[in-house]
Amino acid sequence: MPQLPAKAVCYKQTPAFTDKTLPAGLQHAHTTRAGVWAKIVVASGTIRYHIETTGVVYTLSPKLPGIVVPTVPHHLEVCGPVALVIEFYRLGERSD
Repeated sequence: MPQLPAKAVCYKQTPAFTDKTLPAGLQHAHTTRAGVWAKIVVASGTIRYHIETTGVVYTLSPKLPGIVVPTVPHHLEVCGPVALVIEFYRLGERSD
């Protein structure tokens, strides 16, 4: 699994999604902008995270979040009940 850079700072988060409310756009190949990482944080259940360029598929769970690398095509696959949020990160100095 890719890792967030040490100086990555969370700057926004999506509302909570479920298997019923996950936007269709997240279920088809898409990317983040250059310089934007994302962390898929599963609160309950599991979801499959597909990285298009490598064909690697991770089953994400509360114990295994997914890290999205900038500009890398990916998508999510619902495989049952799930609740999750997506956090967005960019490089910067932490304020804590």
